[in-house]
Order: sequence, then structure tokens, then C-alpha cells
Amino acid sequence: MRRSRGLTAALVLSLAGAGTGIGLVLMPQASAITAPVAFTADELPTWQTNGVVWAMAQANGTVFAGGTFSAVRPPEGAAGAEQNAVNFVALDAATGNPTSCKLAFTIGEGTATVRTLVVSKDKKTLYAGGSFGAVNGTPVSSLAAIDIASCTPKASFHPSFPATVRALAVTDDTLYAGGDFTTVEGQQRERFAAVDASSGALKPFVANVDEPGRAVEVTPDGKNVLLGGDFFTVNGSNSHALAVVNAGTGAVTKTYSNIPSNSVVKDISTDDTGFYTGHEGSGGGVFDGRIGLRLSDFTEKWRDRCLGATQFVLPYEGVLYSSSHGHDCSTELEFPDGKRNFLLAQPTNHEGAAPAPVDGFVRGPGKLGWHPTANDGMDGTEGIGPRVMAVAEKNDVKYMWVGGEFTLINGKPQWGLTRFASTGDVGAPTTPVASAASVKPGEVQVRWRTSYDADDSKLTYRIYRNGSATPAATVTASSLEWQRPQASWNDTTVKAGQSYTYRVTATDAAGNTSALSAVASVTVPTSVQAYPNQVRADGAQLYWRYDDTVSPYVADTSNGGNTSGVQINTPALRQTPGAVSGSSTAMGFNGTSQQVHSDRRQTVGNTFTIETWFKTNTTRGGKLIGFGNNTSRNSGQYDRQLYMTNTGRLVFGVHNGSTRTVSTGLFETYNDNKWHHVVGTQGPGGITLYVDGQAKDSLNANSTGTYAGYWHVGGDNLAGWPTRPTSNFFAGQIDETAVYPSALTGAQVKSHFDLAKAATDTVSTVKTTEDTYINQGAPSTAYGTSTSLAVRGSGSLYETYMRFTLPAAPAGQVLKSASLQIKTSTQANSGTADTVKVVPVTGNWTGAGTTFNTKPTLGTTPLGSIAGVPEGSAVHNVELDTAAVSAALGTNYGLGLTSTGTDPLWIWSAEATAAEGTPQLVLTFGTK
Repeated sequence: MRRSRGLTAALVLSLAGAGTGIGLVLMPQASAITAPVAFTADELPTWQTNGVVWAMAQANGTVFAGGTFSAVRPPEGAAGAEQNAVNFVALDAATGNPTSCKLAFTIGEGTATVRTLVVSKDKKTLYAGGSFGAVNGTPVSSLAAIDIASCTPKASFHPSFPATVRALAVTDDTLYAGGDFTTVEGQQRERFAAVDASSGALKPFVANVDEPGRAVEVTPDGKNVLLGGDFFTVNGSNSHALAVVNAGTGAVTKTYSNIPSNSVVKDISTDDTGFYTGHEGSGGGVFDGRIGLRLSDFTEKWRDRCLGATQFVLPYEGVLYSSSHGHDCSTELEFPDGKRNFLLAQPTNHEGAAPAPVDGFVRGPGKLGWHPTANDGMDGTEGIGPRVMAVAEKNDVKYMWVGGEFTLINGKPQWGLTRFASTGDVGAPTTPVASAASVKPGEVQVRWRTSYDADDSKLTYRIYRNGSATPAATVTASSLEWQRPQASWNDTTVKAGQSYTYRVTATDAAGNTSALSAVASVTVPTSVQAYPNQVRADGAQLYWRYDDTVSPYVADTSNGGNTSGVQINTPALRQTPGAVSGSSTAMGFNGTSQQVHSDRRQTVGNTFTIETWFKTNTTRGGKLIGFGNNTSRNSGQYDRQLYMTNTGRLVFGVHNGSTRTVSTGLFETYNDNKWHHVVGTQGPGGITLYVDGQAKDSLNANSTGTYAGYWHVGGDNLAGWPTRPTSNFFAGQIDETAVYPSALTGAQVKSHFDLAKAATDTVSTVKTTEDTYINQGAPSTAYGTSTSLAVRGSGSLYETYMRFTLPAAPAGQVLKSASLQIKTSTQANSGTADTVKVVPVTGNWTGAGTTFNTKPTLGTTPLGSIAGVPEGSAVHNVELDTAAVSAALGTNYGLGLTSTGTDPLWIWSAEATAAEGTPQLVLTFGTK
């Protein structure tokens, strides 16, 4: 199965130039996908089969596909009629359309199938193997040679293979075959054989094996042949699934004994430095992944132990592309058991030093950002998905072709065949999910769950503040489909007491840009928020405050930890009141299926602290927080956990060969529907459980299991743990979860508990209940339903009026600051060079009834002003006189905007649909 190693992919990487407007990014002439990936993940229109594609080869811009099918049809929604294609089709690599070459592979009895295709070195002959008795009526015996130029079978080439041929490889003069046969031309050749590439005459090569051969490849120097299959012996020598033999004689060169007995080799391929195997198996201890081996001595470089039946491996330009249904890459520190990933890519070699062996094997190189999606496939087939791949070139464009039994590609109907190109990346990244938080004056933390792009793992994020068209910051971050960690940026130019809005876009290397994220709003406090500030200062590397407004993202407020969370089964958001005084909210869990898991796989040492607040009246217990090796599925390894028993007791424990736990006393129960603070620590002195600031129990257990996993809140496996509750899942509210890489001291724990009840500032944002403006040039016209408001002093007078329903100050607090937020509209020249004043409105007015002729009276003492507003749609703050606004708390309060100049200001009204556009007051309350 010689691959297209001779192709050289000279991709033209043209970086996009960013425009100044949001999303205005110039498209390059060629895509710039993240190196070393050579192909986009955007599927191209391709004719499709009505059955399974088992084999592929390519030559001179034509792709040959063989399998078990009877017809091909146009891509979904395209014009054209179905065509007969009896187990074979030739297609134009650049268009995806069938060529004029028509071959029918048939058999007298049973179902004919083509299982392997290979092209001669001179690109003139196509060899096909499988189970068939004729090609276009010309008698053959499971192996045929096709003249490519004339698309006709070579009648003189007809060696007799009495059983299925599953694999082929060719040199200048020899064709090697593997399969189910035990004789060739009446002579003993058990599962592997060699024939003359021109005449088909049997060669003296003998490499007899005891079970089917499924893969064969010749080393680049032509001296050895690589054999793969189900076998356990080769020429009498023990070697399971893989062997190396002499290319001339078949004598054994290298045997292998470290492939599990329940796994087989499905494919072998080579490049200039190594060879690679794809494996499939069943049962416990199975090996389903890929191995990279050296050509110099045929020893193993690395072993990727992902589970998921690898069918094909194709090295190309330093990347190993593979087709499988990979569903568990836990051993590779990648995705846990769950969703199937059908098309994967990884470097052929580790960059730099390889990692240390684990369980005797060097982990495979990490997966790259190439991730087209597929599915298991057609009814009645094996449910494998993609089975075979080939790279073809035409008109200086390279195409990755994929065949198999799938019926969907990237979520769209497509049967059996698809292809991807080296240019034309048109898929934009997913839209970031963003939030913002501020725990002290002078700083806003903007954070977002990184986006996913199927062929770009390194994305550029632009953060836009207050609706500006110019980004306030640009950040690059890497992500994969199964690994989307939080990214963040600290805005240190903000002012205390003012509100800010942020939106984020993601752009790939080809310039494709996502939509803007939803608006993330935040008000900067006028004083430090004691509790969250202390959690950050004490070194939390995960800090979930549960103030999130959208699913499925849970933001991490830690200082640079960026360990965000993913909500499972939609927990209830923004539950009030939260555990910490002020504006913080909590998350509600139903006790049956809801949880949050961290979005970053990690390992945790023997020194750590877990901390959270909870409130519940459950009698079924459940996990509050813990560490486990899976995400949405039950973990198989799990410890470092706090959980509640059915009676309301709290348990904290680790696992170092056995469970080691501490708990509250028999009558110390906490399911009383009140907020409680619980902390578990482990360090050199052992483990300690704290509740509500007090140490409850400790144990000299200073070690725990080492494995990669995820933090879980609200649920995960509890099987086998002492006083296991009825439910793995917690029913109640959880707030202020934090994880630290150190063991907090008793004093620190007590400080956190005390600070949670300390007085803190609260912020209210109050939108207008009514607004309008008047126009001297239209003295009888009311503008109460206008989406814009205007201010101008002379020429033709404009004045704007707004009404707010002000809240009363919270008990024990006073108004500390007040500001008016407005947003200039998108019309040309919406800004003004003049000073705009904010004054009280003393007369009565309504939006529907106010005109220039009936305008209300304005106060003469300004509450605040803004000296000039720049052009461009953006949010602006006007600080107001705190005493004057304080006197109006608890009332309906009117404000007017006036100017003495001739340059008008245009802003959005409450009726505008523009995001961030509604005028609002920002009121900060705090202790006297």
C-alpha cells in the first residue's frame, strides 16, 4: 500500500491583514491553516457511493476508489444523474466528478469487492485486489492489473489467488500481496505472496503466516517488506500482527511480541524516516491506536494508545493522518472516553525530546488541529466510519481524499467519499463565549472560552470595549475540539464606579472571523471586594464564582489560572442570594444529572486545597467537588473529593491504593438549607477537613493517586467510598468554588469564612423607563418612539430627556458614586466637539406628548458633563453629582442633556436594538 510519498506540499501561507473594523479581515489568496497541517477541514463537493469504499489510489490527478458498491451519485443537492459503478470508480481529483474510466469488478457467486488498490511507480498501471472473478468481463482471480491510459484490464496479467486479496504494495518489478489465501498459482503461499509486476508470475518470496494478512508495505530502500495482519507466526517464528521480512526471500528480519493478542494491524505506511501501523482490536486490554517505528532498526519510536479501531495511516509532510473512530485518548492525556473522532492528525515524530515511557511505551505525538467530522456509517456495515485515505495533486493544489462507510461529513449528508484541499479555508471559528469580572478598582478581567476551528488550532482573539470598532487588545491562544481552555486579558485602564462592556471575536490564520460574542458587562467597584480578592491573593488556580449568564461556560476568576468549566445538562444560573455578601450569584444543581467539569485536563499533586460553599436540604447526599478522569461520563478514577452523605455529614478524602477519608461528626449535619463553607486540604502533614472556618477532622494521609483528569462540581462517581450517598449528584446550590496548588492554613480558611460575610459594595444598573428629544426645527413633532436621541445648543435646538426609576439604598448603605452611560449611534458624525451637560428635568413630560412647544423645564445646576464625544459608535460615561442623585433615591428621576454649541450629539435611545445602546445609570452603594 505505497502512499503518495513523492508529493511535496509547497503550501502558500498568506497571513491575513486585519482591518480596523470589527471582522474586517482581508482574505488571503490561499489558506493559512495552522502548520504543519496541510489541508483544510472544509469538505469539497464530491460524488458519493451507495456502499463502502475500502481502497484508494491516485495517479496523474485521478483518484481511484474501490469497495463494495454499485453506483455513484452527485453531491447532495447538485445536478446530475446516478451512474453505475460496480465496485470501482475513477474521479477527477480537482472536481470530485467521475472520469470516463469505467470498470466493473464482478464475481460469479456471492458479492464482489475491491479491498486494495496501488499504482505502479511509473503511474501507468493500477493494481486491484479483493474478491472478484472478472474486470469488465476479462477473467481474473482476485488480483488484476489495469492499464491506466486506456482504462482496460491487462489480460496477460492473471495470477490465481483463490481467496480475498486485502493488501498490495509494488516496487519497480514486484507486486506484494496479503490476504486470506493459502496458495497462489497452486503453490503454497500462506496469506502473503509476491508476483512479477509485469507478468504476474509467482516469485520465490515466501512469508507464510497463520492468520489473514491485512497490510503490506515495502521499505523505501526496497530491501525489506513490512507485514501486518492477524497472524501469530511468520515462517514458523513467533510474531504477532507485525513482522519485517526480506524483500527477496521472505526470510524473517524482525519479529514483534508486544502487540496485544486481541489486536491486529489494519494498515502500514512509510515515509523517509519511519513506518507507521494502524491497529484494531476487541476486548479488555485492546490496542486500537498507532505505532511509529524506525526504519533504521525497526524499533518502536512511540505508541499512541487511543482507543477506536484505526483503519488507515498516511504520513504526509511530517504529519500522520489517520482514519478511525477514536473515542478515548486518556492514555495520551487528550480526550477521555466519549465522543467519536473519525479523522485525526499528529506529527510523525515528537518535537524535541520524547516524553518518558509510561507502562513501557512512549506516548504518541499530540494531536494537531485538523478535525473534520464523520459518522459510523451505513446500516448493516461494521460501524467503522472512514477506512482509507489518499493524497492527490492537480493544478498545484493538493487534495486529501477519504473513503469509507460514513454517511455524514461535517454534519452534512455525504456517503462513502469526501475530499479536502490544501487551499480555500472558508470555515470561521466558533463564536467565543465571553464574560468579564472586576474585584478591585482599576482592573477588569475579560475572559472567554477559546473557540474551535477544525483546521486552525492557533487563533487570534480581538477584544472590543464599549462597542468600539477598534480592538482594545489582541490575544492569541491555542485550542482543539476537545481542549478549549479559557483565555483572558486584564484591562487596567478602567475607572472605579464605571460600567464597561466587552465583546470578543476569533480569527483563524486564513482571516475567517467569528461573529462577535454576546456582550459581557461589568462595573468596576470603588473599593476592593474582600472575599474574591483574598481567594486570588492566596493563589487559587481555579476560581468559579458562578456569576455566568450563559451556558455552557463557567468562567475562572483566578489570577491567570484559566481553568474554566463546562456546564453539563444545564444547571440553574444566577441563583440568589449567593454565599458571599454583595452581588455574587450561585449555581443550582438538580441532584440527578447536572454538574460542571473543568475544561482543561491536568494532573494534581499531593499538596492541594479544594474549597466551596453550598446550601441544601437534600437527604440523598452527593458530590460537591472532586477530581476524576472523565468529563461528562462517570470517571473510572476519582478522588480528592468533598461529598455529603444522606444524613448531611461531610466527607473529604483521597485515594492512595485505598480510600483515606475524614468527616464531620455523627451529629454534625449540614443539609439545613443554609450556606456553609467547606474546605479540604492535603499536604505533608496529611489531610484536613474544615467546615465554616473550623477544623473538623484530620488524618496522616500525605499521598494520593497520580493520573490526568478534570475537576468536577455537583456530581461524578462515588462508588466504593465510605458512607456512599444514594446519589452521586448533589441537589442544591453551590457557590465560590476554588482549587489551590497549596494547602491553606487554618488561619487562611478562617479568614475566607469571615470575609464572605464582610460588607461590600453593591452595584445597580438602572435603564431608562422613558426617553425622548425635542427638535426646534419641527416644533410640533414628538420623538418618543425614535431609536436615536439628539443634543445641540443652537442652529436648531435639540434637547434630550430621560426618566429613571431609582432604587432606594440597600439597608446600611449609601450611594458612593453615580454615572450616566450613553452610546453614540452609528450614523455619520454622531460625536460632538461641544460640551454636553446633564441637568435635572423639573417639569412634567411624556415621550408621546413632549415636543419643542411643550418641552419641560430643565434645572440650571449641572449634575455632570462630558467635554466632547469622539466620532464613532461607542459607550461613554458621565460622572454625576453623588449628593444630588442620592437625594432622589427611591423616586422617578428625570435627566436632561443640553449643549450650547452647534455640533449635534446623536445617541441611541431605549427603543434602539443596538447592543449596549440603552442609556442607563450606574449606581454604586457601600457602607457609610
